[in-house]
Amino acid sequence: MTQQQPSLQDLPIAVIGAGPVGLAAAAHLAGRNQPFVVLEAGPSAGHAMRQWGHVQLFSPWRYCVDPESRRLLEQTGWQAPDPESLPTGDDLVDLYLHALAGHPSIAPHLRLNAPVVRIGRQGIDKVRSAGRDSHPFELRLQDGTRLLARAVIDATGTWFTPNPLGANGLPAAGETEASTHLAYGIPDVLGAAASRYAGKRVLVVGGGHSAINSVLNLLELKQRYPATTVIWALRRSTLDRVYGGESADALPARGALGTRAREAIESGSLELLAPFSIDRVESAGSQVTLHGRRGELDYSLCVDQVIVATGFRPDLDMLRELRLSLDSGLEATSALGSLIDPNVHSCGTVPPHGYRELAHPEPGFFVVGMKSYGRAPTFLMATGFEQARSVVAHLAGDEVAASRVELVLPETGVCGGTSVGDAACCTSSASRFSPAALGLIPLAAVDSSCCGGPAPIGADACCVLDAEAKAAGESGCGCSTGQAQPAPEIAPARVSERV
Repeated sequence: MTQQQPSLQDLPIAVIGAGPVGLAAAAHLAGRNQPFVVLEAGPSAGHAMRQWGHVQLFSPWRYCVDPESRRLLEQTGWQAPDPESLPTGDDLVDLYLHALAGHPSIAPHLRLNAPVVRIGRQGIDKVRSAGRDSHPFELRLQDGTRLLARAVIDATGTWFTPNPLGANGLPAAGETEASTHLAYGIPDVLGAAASRYAGKRVLVVGGGHSAINSVLNLLELKQRYPATTVIWALRRSTLDRVYGGESADALPARGALGTRAREAIESGSLELLAPFSIDRVESAGSQVTLHGRRGELDYSLCVDQVIVATGFRPDLDMLRELRLSLDSGLEATSALGSLIDPNVHSCGTVPPHGYRELAHPEPGFFVVGMKSYGRAPTFLMATGFEQARSVVAHLAGDEVAASRVELVLPETGVCGGTSVGDAACCTSSASRFSPAALGLIPLAAVDSSCCGGPAPIGADACCVLDAEAKAAGESGCGCSTGQAQPAPEIAPARVSERV
Protein backbone atom coordinates (compact mmCIF):
# COMPACT_ATOMS: atom_id res chain seq x y z
CA MET A 1 0.00 0.00 0.00
CA THR A 2 1.47 3.39 -1.02
CA GLN A 3 1.67 5.97 1.77
CA GLN A 4 0.86 9.51 0.71
CA GLN A 5 3.63 12.05 1.31
CA PRO A 6 2.68 15.15 3.34
CA SER A 7 2.50 18.39 1.39
CA LEU A 8 5.46 20.73 1.61
CA GLN A 9 3.50 23.33 3.60
CA ASP A 10 2.49 20.74 6.20
CA LEU A 11 6.12 19.94 7.01
CA PRO A 12 7.84 21.61 9.96
CA ILE A 13 10.53 24.26 9.80
CA ALA A 14 13.71 22.73 11.18
CA VAL A 15 15.80 24.86 13.55
CA ILE A 16 19.25 23.41 14.13
CA GLY A 17 20.75 24.41 17.46
CA ALA A 18 19.10 25.21 20.81
CA GLY A 19 21.31 28.11 21.80
CA PRO A 20 20.00 31.64 22.38
CA VAL A 21 19.43 32.42 18.68
CA GLY A 22 18.01 28.99 17.79
CA LEU A 23 15.54 29.15 20.67
CA ALA A 24 14.66 32.72 19.72
CA ALA A 25 13.72 31.41 16.27
CA ALA A 26 11.62 28.72 17.97
CA ALA A 27 9.86 31.35 20.08
CA HIS A 28 8.99 33.37 16.99
CA LEU A 29 7.79 30.26 15.16
CA ALA A 30 5.59 29.36 18.11
CA GLY A 31 4.26 32.90 18.23
CA ARG A 32 3.26 32.65 14.57
CA ASN A 33 1.76 29.15 14.91
CA GLN A 34 4.24 27.66 12.47
CA PRO A 35 5.04 23.93 12.79
CA PHE A 36 8.68 23.47 13.77
CA VAL A 37 11.25 21.16 15.29
CA VAL A 38 14.42 22.16 17.12
CA LEU A 39 17.35 19.77 16.79
CA GLU A 40 20.05 20.14 19.44
CA ALA A 41 23.25 18.09 19.22
CA GLY A 42 23.90 18.22 22.95
CA PRO A 43 22.09 16.77 25.96
CA SER A 44 20.40 20.06 26.87
CA ALA A 45 19.65 23.52 25.53
CA GLY A 46 22.65 25.82 25.59
CA HIS A 47 25.10 22.94 25.36
CA ALA A 48 27.75 24.99 23.54
CA MET A 49 27.34 27.87 25.97
CA ARG A 50 28.04 25.47 28.84
CA GLN A 51 31.54 25.02 27.46
CA TRP A 52 32.32 28.60 28.46
CA GLY A 53 29.84 28.88 31.28
CA HIS A 54 32.43 30.36 33.65
CA VAL A 55 32.92 33.40 31.40
CA GLN A 56 31.18 36.70 31.99
CA LEU A 57 29.63 38.53 29.04
CA PHE A 58 30.23 42.13 28.00
CA SER A 59 26.58 42.87 27.39
CA PRO A 60 24.16 43.21 30.33
CA TRP A 61 21.03 41.11 30.61
CA ARG A 62 18.85 43.66 28.80
CA TYR A 63 20.63 42.78 25.54
CA CYS A 64 20.69 39.02 26.14
CA VAL A 65 16.97 38.20 26.09
CA ASP A 66 15.03 37.99 22.84
CA PRO A 67 11.85 40.13 23.04
CA GLU A 68 9.50 37.42 21.76
CA SER A 69 11.09 34.88 24.08
CA ARG A 70 10.58 37.28 26.98
CA ARG A 71 6.91 37.61 26.06
CA LEU A 72 6.44 33.83 26.10
CA LEU A 73 8.29 33.40 29.38
CA GLU A 74 6.50 36.19 31.18
CA GLN A 75 3.23 34.39 30.48
CA THR A 76 4.49 31.67 32.81
CA GLY A 77 5.52 34.08 35.56
CA TRP A 78 9.21 34.14 34.61
CA GLN A 79 11.08 37.18 35.87
CA ALA A 80 14.10 38.49 34.02
CA PRO A 81 17.29 39.10 36.01
CA ASP A 82 18.54 42.61 36.74
CA PRO A 83 18.75 44.17 33.25
CA GLU A 84 22.01 45.97 34.02
CA SER A 85 23.92 43.04 35.52
CA LEU A 86 26.41 41.02 33.48
CA PRO A 87 25.54 37.32 33.15
CA THR A 88 27.96 34.46 32.76
CA GLY A 89 27.40 31.75 30.19
CA ASP A 90 26.04 29.50 32.94
CA ASP A 91 23.68 32.27 34.06
CA LEU A 92 22.24 32.50 30.56
CA VAL A 93 21.61 28.79 30.46
CA ASP A 94 20.31 28.38 34.00
CA LEU A 95 18.20 31.54 34.27
CA TYR A 96 16.97 31.93 30.69
CA LEU A 97 17.60 29.18 28.13
CA HIS A 98 16.40 26.27 30.27
CA ALA A 99 13.16 28.13 31.04
CA LEU A 100 12.68 28.91 27.36
CA ALA A 101 13.43 25.36 26.25
CA GLY A 102 10.94 24.09 28.81
CA HIS A 103 8.14 26.43 27.76
CA PRO A 104 4.99 24.49 26.73
CA SER A 105 5.08 26.00 23.24
CA ILE A 106 8.68 24.87 22.62
CA ALA A 107 9.43 21.81 24.76
CA PRO A 108 7.31 19.31 22.73
CA HIS A 109 9.20 20.31 19.58
CA LEU A 110 12.73 20.12 21.03
CA ARG A 111 14.85 17.04 20.30
CA LEU A 112 18.04 16.66 22.31
CA ASN A 113 21.08 14.52 21.47
CA ALA A 114 20.10 14.91 17.81
CA PRO A 115 23.15 16.11 15.87
CA VAL A 116 22.48 16.85 12.20
CA VAL A 117 25.25 15.52 9.96
CA ARG A 118 23.87 16.19 6.43
CA ILE A 119 21.22 18.34 4.77
CA GLY A 120 19.97 18.02 1.20
CA ARG A 121 16.79 18.01 -0.89
CA GLN A 122 14.69 14.88 -0.98
CA GLY A 123 15.12 13.04 -4.27
CA ILE A 124 17.52 15.49 -5.97
CA ASP A 125 21.15 16.48 -5.60
CA LYS A 126 22.86 19.86 -5.61
CA VAL A 127 23.21 19.97 -9.39
CA ARG A 128 19.53 19.87 -10.30
CA SER A 129 17.81 23.25 -10.65
CA ALA A 130 14.34 22.56 -12.05
CA GLY A 131 11.65 22.44 -9.37
CA ARG A 132 14.19 22.58 -6.58
CA ASP A 133 12.00 24.53 -4.19
CA SER A 134 9.21 21.96 -4.50
CA HIS A 135 11.35 19.23 -2.91
CA PRO A 136 11.47 19.22 0.90
CA PHE A 137 14.73 19.41 2.77
CA GLU A 138 16.01 16.07 4.04
CA LEU A 139 18.01 16.20 7.26
CA ARG A 140 20.14 13.23 8.26
CA LEU A 141 20.80 12.78 11.95
CA GLN A 142 23.78 11.01 13.41
CA ASP A 143 21.65 8.07 14.53
CA GLY A 144 20.43 7.51 10.96
CA THR A 145 17.08 9.25 11.38
CA ARG A 146 15.79 11.12 8.34
CA LEU A 147 13.66 14.20 8.86
CA LEU A 148 11.79 16.21 6.21
CA ALA A 149 11.32 19.97 6.52
CA ARG A 150 9.93 22.76 4.38
CA ALA A 151 12.64 25.20 5.52
CA VAL A 152 15.84 25.08 7.57
CA ILE A 153 17.26 27.65 9.99
CA ASP A 154 20.87 26.81 10.86
CA ALA A 155 21.76 28.31 14.26
CA THR A 156 24.57 25.91 15.14
CA GLY A 157 27.17 28.58 15.90
CA THR A 158 30.93 28.09 15.65
CA TRP A 159 32.09 27.06 19.13
CA PHE A 160 32.99 23.50 18.23
CA THR A 161 35.11 24.50 15.22
CA PRO A 162 37.91 26.69 16.60
CA ASN A 163 40.62 28.03 14.36
CA PRO A 164 43.88 26.06 14.56
CA LEU A 165 47.20 27.12 16.02
CA GLY A 166 48.90 27.52 12.64
CA ALA A 167 49.29 31.14 11.56
CA ASN A 168 48.27 30.32 7.97
CA GLY A 169 44.84 29.04 8.98
CA LEU A 170 45.91 25.41 8.64
CA PRO A 171 46.77 23.22 11.62
CA ALA A 172 50.43 23.61 12.50
CA ALA A 173 52.51 20.57 11.68
CA GLY A 174 52.22 18.24 14.66
CA GLU A 175 49.27 20.14 16.16
CA THR A 176 47.00 17.09 16.26
CA GLU A 177 49.69 14.90 17.81
CA ALA A 178 50.28 17.52 20.52
CA SER A 179 46.59 17.76 21.46
CA THR A 180 47.17 16.82 25.12
CA HIS A 181 49.12 20.06 25.53
CA LEU A 182 46.57 22.26 23.75
CA ALA A 183 43.25 23.77 24.85
CA TYR A 184 41.06 25.84 22.52
CA GLY A 185 38.77 28.73 23.41
CA ILE A 186 38.55 29.88 27.03
CA PRO A 187 39.41 27.10 29.50
CA ASP A 188 38.33 27.53 33.11
CA VAL A 189 41.78 28.46 34.34
CA LEU A 190 40.60 29.53 37.79
CA GLY A 191 38.18 26.66 38.26
CA ALA A 192 37.89 23.17 36.83
CA ALA A 193 41.10 23.43 34.77
CA ALA A 194 43.27 25.11 37.42
CA SER A 195 45.39 22.01 38.11
CA ARG A 196 46.32 21.81 34.44
CA TYR A 197 47.99 25.24 34.53
CA ALA A 198 49.04 25.88 38.13
CA GLY A 199 52.81 26.05 38.43
CA LYS A 200 53.25 25.40 34.71
CA ARG A 201 54.82 27.33 31.86
CA VAL A 202 51.80 28.37 29.78
CA LEU A 203 51.57 30.02 26.37
CA VAL A 204 48.44 31.89 25.27
CA VAL A 205 48.13 32.46 21.51
CA GLY A 206 45.75 35.11 20.16
CA GLY A 207 45.05 38.83 20.29
CA GLY A 208 41.33 39.04 21.00
CA HIS A 209 39.33 39.22 24.18
CA SER A 210 39.33 35.46 24.62
CA ALA A 211 43.12 35.58 24.78
CA ILE A 212 43.13 38.55 27.14
CA ASN A 213 40.66 36.73 29.35
CA SER A 214 42.92 33.69 29.63
CA VAL A 215 46.06 35.78 30.20
CA LEU A 216 44.50 37.72 33.05
CA ASN A 217 43.12 34.59 34.67
CA LEU A 218 46.52 32.92 34.43
CA LEU A 219 48.08 35.93 36.14
CA GLU A 220 45.51 35.58 38.91
CA LEU A 221 46.40 31.89 39.15
CA LYS A 222 50.06 32.90 39.35
CA GLN A 223 49.31 34.84 42.54
CA ARG A 224 48.29 31.56 44.16
CA TYR A 225 50.95 29.48 42.44
CA PRO A 226 54.01 31.71 41.92
CA ALA A 227 55.80 29.10 39.83
CA THR A 228 53.29 29.67 37.04
CA THR A 229 54.86 31.36 34.02
CA VAL A 230 52.61 33.25 31.58
CA ILE A 231 53.68 33.89 27.99
CA TRP A 232 51.47 35.71 25.52
CA ALA A 233 52.00 35.36 21.77
CA LEU A 234 50.44 37.77 19.27
CA ARG A 235 50.61 37.39 15.52
CA ARG A 236 50.83 41.18 15.15
CA SER A 237 53.58 43.46 16.38
CA THR A 238 51.26 46.26 17.49
CA LEU A 239 49.21 46.35 20.68
CA ASP A 240 46.49 48.85 19.77
CA ARG A 241 44.04 46.06 18.94
CA VAL A 242 44.70 44.49 22.32
CA TYR A 243 44.03 47.59 24.40
CA GLY A 244 40.93 48.66 22.48
CA GLY A 245 38.88 51.62 23.63
CA GLU A 246 39.55 51.28 27.38
CA SER A 247 37.62 54.08 29.15
CA ALA A 248 36.08 55.25 25.83
CA ASP A 249 34.34 51.92 25.32
CA ALA A 250 30.54 52.11 25.60
CA LEU A 251 30.58 48.69 27.30
CA PRO A 252 32.56 49.29 30.50
CA ALA A 253 33.41 45.63 31.11
CA ARG A 254 35.05 45.34 27.71
CA GLY A 255 36.94 48.61 28.09
CA ALA A 256 38.21 47.56 31.51
CA LEU A 257 39.54 44.34 30.02
CA GLY A 258 41.77 46.28 27.62
CA THR A 259 43.00 48.47 30.46
CA ARG A 260 43.89 45.46 32.57
CA ALA A 261 45.72 43.90 29.61
CA ARG A 262 47.80 47.06 29.18
CA GLU A 263 48.57 47.20 32.90
CA ALA A 264 49.62 43.54 32.92
CA ILE A 265 52.00 44.04 29.99
CA GLU A 266 53.47 47.24 31.44
CA SER A 267 53.98 45.58 34.82
CA GLY A 268 56.26 42.92 33.34
CA SER A 269 54.31 40.14 35.02
CA LEU A 270 54.16 38.19 31.76
CA GLU A 271 56.38 37.59 28.75
CA LEU A 272 55.07 39.09 25.51
CA LEU A 273 55.99 37.70 22.10
CA ALA A 274 54.82 40.08 19.36
CA PRO A 275 54.86 39.03 16.63
CA PHE A 276 55.20 35.25 16.83
CA SER A 277 53.67 33.04 14.15
CA ILE A 278 53.66 29.27 14.71
CA ASP A 279 53.96 26.66 11.97
CA ARG A 280 55.23 23.51 13.73
CA VAL A 281 54.65 21.79 17.07
CA GLU A 282 56.71 19.03 18.66
CA SER A 283 55.66 17.27 21.85
CA ALA A 284 58.04 15.33 24.06
CA GLY A 285 56.93 14.01 27.41
CA SER A 286 55.34 16.69 29.54
CA GLN A 287 56.37 19.58 27.32
CA VAL A 288 55.76 20.89 23.83
CA THR A 289 58.01 22.98 21.61
CA LEU A 290 56.55 25.50 19.18
CA HIS A 291 58.52 26.52 16.12
CA GLY A 292 57.83 29.58 14.00
CA ARG A 293 58.95 33.10 13.24
CA ARG A 294 59.47 36.20 15.35
CA GLY A 295 59.56 38.91 12.77
CA GLU A 296 62.16 37.82 10.22
CA LEU A 297 63.90 35.31 12.47
CA ASP A 298 63.26 31.64 13.22
CA TYR A 299 62.15 31.14 16.80
CA SER A 300 61.32 28.19 19.06
CA LEU A 301 59.67 28.09 22.45
CA CYS A 302 59.23 25.25 24.95
CA VAL A 303 56.20 25.26 27.28
CA ASP A 304 54.02 22.88 29.28
CA GLN A 305 50.59 23.98 28.03
CA VAL A 306 49.17 26.11 25.22
CA ILE A 307 45.83 27.95 25.17
CA VAL A 308 44.78 28.50 21.56
CA ALA A 309 42.52 31.58 21.42
CA THR A 310 42.67 32.25 17.70
CA GLY A 311 38.94 32.53 16.96
CA PHE A 312 36.41 30.23 15.32
CA ARG A 313 35.10 29.25 11.90
CA PRO A 314 31.79 27.80 10.64
CA ASP A 315 31.32 24.07 10.08
CA LEU A 316 30.13 23.87 6.48
CA ASP A 317 30.49 20.13 5.98
CA MET A 318 26.86 19.26 6.68
CA LEU A 319 25.77 21.88 4.12
CA ARG A 320 27.71 20.41 1.20
CA GLU A 321 24.58 19.43 -0.78
CA LEU A 322 22.99 22.86 -0.44
CA ARG A 323 23.52 25.82 -2.73
CA LEU A 324 25.30 28.45 -0.67
CA SER A 325 26.50 31.97 -1.31
CA LEU A 326 29.47 32.65 0.96
CA ASP A 327 31.96 35.46 1.24
CA SER A 328 35.20 34.05 -0.15
CA GLY A 329 37.31 35.23 2.76
CA LEU A 330 35.08 35.17 5.81
CA GLU A 331 32.78 32.26 4.90
CA ALA A 332 29.96 34.49 6.10
CA THR A 333 26.74 34.92 4.19
CA SER A 334 27.79 36.83 1.06
CA ALA A 335 25.65 39.90 1.62
CA LEU A 336 27.19 40.37 5.07
CA GLY A 337 30.81 39.99 3.99
CA SER A 338 31.33 43.55 2.81
CA LEU A 339 29.65 44.89 5.96
CA ILE A 340 31.80 43.04 8.48
CA ASP A 341 35.14 42.43 6.73
CA PRO A 342 37.81 43.36 9.32
CA ASN A 343 40.32 44.01 6.52
CA VAL A 344 38.51 47.11 5.33
CA HIS A 345 36.16 48.24 8.09
CA SER A 346 38.05 50.33 10.58
CA CYS A 347 35.10 52.69 10.94
CA GLY A 348 31.38 52.41 10.36
CA THR A 349 28.48 50.29 11.48
CA VAL A 350 26.97 46.91 10.78
CA PRO A 351 23.29 47.75 10.42
CA PRO A 352 20.62 45.39 11.71
CA HIS A 353 19.81 43.00 8.93
CA GLY A 354 17.28 40.33 8.12
CA TYR A 355 16.30 37.55 5.80
CA ARG A 356 17.43 39.27 2.58
CA GLU A 357 21.04 39.56 3.74
CA LEU A 358 20.91 36.04 5.16
CA ALA A 359 19.38 34.34 2.12
CA HIS A 360 21.27 31.74 0.10
CA PRO A 361 20.57 30.46 -3.43
CA GLU A 362 18.95 27.46 -1.70
CA PRO A 363 15.29 28.52 -1.25
CA GLY A 364 14.12 28.25 2.33
CA PHE A 365 17.58 27.88 3.88
CA PHE A 366 19.00 30.47 6.27
CA VAL A 367 22.00 30.66 8.56
CA VAL A 368 21.48 32.85 11.63
CA GLY A 369 23.52 33.69 14.68
CA MET A 370 27.26 33.54 15.00
CA LYS A 371 27.62 31.14 12.08
CA SER A 372 26.11 33.73 9.73
CA TYR A 373 29.22 35.88 10.33
CA GLY A 374 31.58 33.05 9.38
CA ARG A 375 35.08 33.80 10.64
CA ALA A 376 34.40 37.44 11.54
CA PRO A 377 34.78 37.91 15.31
CA THR A 378 32.24 40.71 15.59
CA PHE A 379 28.90 38.99 16.16
CA LEU A 380 26.94 39.40 19.38
CA MET A 381 23.59 38.05 20.46
CA ALA A 382 21.23 40.99 19.93
CA THR A 383 21.94 40.88 16.20
CA GLY A 384 20.96 37.22 16.13
CA PHE A 385 17.61 37.92 17.76
CA GLU A 386 16.80 40.39 15.00
CA GLN A 387 17.94 37.88 12.37
CA ALA A 388 15.67 35.19 13.81
CA ARG A 389 12.68 37.53 13.97
CA SER A 390 13.04 38.61 10.33
CA VAL A 391 13.68 35.12 8.94
CA VAL A 392 10.68 33.62 10.75
CA ALA A 393 8.43 36.46 9.62
CA HIS A 394 9.51 35.80 6.03
CA LEU A 395 8.91 32.06 6.30
CA ALA A 396 5.47 32.79 7.77
CA GLY A 397 4.64 34.98 4.76
CA ASP A 398 4.67 38.30 6.62
CA GLU A 399 6.94 40.28 4.29
CA VAL A 400 6.11 43.60 5.93
CA ALA A 401 7.41 42.42 9.31
CA ALA A 402 10.30 40.56 7.70
CA SER A 403 11.51 43.76 6.02
CA ARG A 404 11.00 45.97 9.05
CA VAL A 405 13.90 46.80 11.36
CA GLU A 406 12.91 46.24 14.97
CA LEU A 407 16.32 46.48 16.59
CA VAL A 408 16.45 49.96 18.16
CA LEU A 409 19.91 50.90 19.33
CA PRO A 410 20.54 53.63 21.91
CA GLU A 411 22.87 56.52 21.16
CA THR A 412 26.43 56.12 22.39
CA GLY A 413 28.29 58.90 20.64
CA VAL A 414 30.63 56.39 19.03
CA CYS A 415 30.62 53.74 16.37
CA GLY A 416 33.25 51.06 16.35
CA GLY A 417 35.57 49.42 13.91
CA THR A 418 35.27 45.72 13.42
CA SER A 419 38.48 44.99 15.27
CA VAL A 420 39.48 46.12 18.73
CA GLY A 421 41.96 48.94 18.39
CA ASP A 422 40.85 50.02 14.94
CA ALA A 423 39.92 53.66 14.70
CA ALA A 424 36.41 54.58 15.77
CA CYS A 425 34.28 57.48 14.64
CA CYS A 426 31.66 59.49 16.41
CA THR A 427 27.97 59.76 15.65
CA SER A 428 25.11 61.29 17.54
CA SER A 429 22.44 59.65 15.41
CA ALA A 430 20.72 56.52 16.65
CA SER A 431 19.30 56.12 13.15
CA ARG A 432 22.68 54.77 12.07
CA PHE A 433 21.94 51.69 14.20
CA SER A 434 25.42 51.71 15.69
CA PRO A 435 26.26 48.15 16.80
CA ALA A 436 28.57 49.69 19.39
CA ALA A 437 25.51 50.62 21.40
CA LEU A 438 24.73 46.94 21.92
CA GLY A 439 28.28 45.76 21.97
CA LEU A 440 27.72 44.26 18.53
CA ILE A 441 31.21 45.22 17.42
CA PRO A 442 34.34 45.98 19.41
CA LEU A 443 34.93 49.66 20.04
CA ALA A 444 38.20 51.50 19.88
CA ALA A 445 39.54 54.70 21.36
CA VAL A 446 37.80 57.84 20.17
CA ASP A 447 40.17 60.62 19.18
CA SER A 448 40.46 63.46 16.73
CA SER A 449 41.96 61.31 14.00
CA CYS A 450 39.43 58.53 14.16
CA CYS A 451 37.42 58.18 10.98
CA GLY A 452 39.72 56.89 8.28
CA GLY A 453 42.80 58.60 9.69
CA PRO A 454 43.90 62.24 10.05
CA ALA A 455 42.28 64.88 7.84
CA PRO A 456 44.21 66.09 4.77
CA ILE A 457 46.65 68.93 5.45
CA GLY A 458 44.87 72.28 5.27
CA ALA A 459 41.39 70.80 5.59
CA ASP A 460 39.06 72.24 8.22
CA ALA A 461 38.15 68.79 9.49
CA CYS A 462 38.99 66.38 12.28
CA CYS A 463 39.45 63.30 10.11
CA VAL A 464 39.16 61.89 6.59
CA LEU A 465 35.43 61.16 6.78
CA ASP A 466 34.76 64.59 8.28
CA ALA A 467 36.61 66.23 5.39
CA GLU A 468 34.70 64.15 2.83
CA ALA A 469 31.36 65.01 4.43
CA LYS A 470 32.11 68.74 4.44
CA ALA A 471 33.33 68.60 0.83
CA ALA A 472 29.93 67.13 -0.07
CA GLY A 473 28.15 70.09 1.55
CA GLU A 474 27.29 68.31 4.80
CA SER A 475 28.08 69.62 8.25
CA GLY A 476 30.57 66.84 8.89
CA CYS A 477 30.68 63.32 10.19
CA GLY A 478 30.06 64.30 13.81
CA CYS A 479 33.44 63.31 15.19
CA SER A 480 34.17 66.74 16.61
CA THR A 481 30.76 67.30 18.17
CA GLY A 482 31.48 65.69 21.49
CA GLN A 483 33.72 63.54 23.59
CA ALA A 484 32.98 60.07 24.83
CA GLN A 485 32.49 59.97 28.57
CA PRO A 486 34.84 57.79 30.59
CA ALA A 487 33.29 54.50 31.58
CA PRO A 488 33.07 53.45 35.22
CA GLU A 489 36.02 51.42 36.40
CA ILE A 490 35.22 47.70 36.32
CA ALA A 491 37.64 44.85 36.73
CA PRO A 492 35.86 41.60 35.91
CA ALA A 493 38.05 38.53 36.04
CA ARG A 494 36.46 36.73 33.15
CA VAL A 495 34.89 38.51 30.22
CA SER A 496 33.85 37.08 26.88
CA GLU A 497 34.61 38.76 23.55
CA ARG A 498 31.48 37.37 21.93
CA VAL A 499 28.06 36.38 23.13
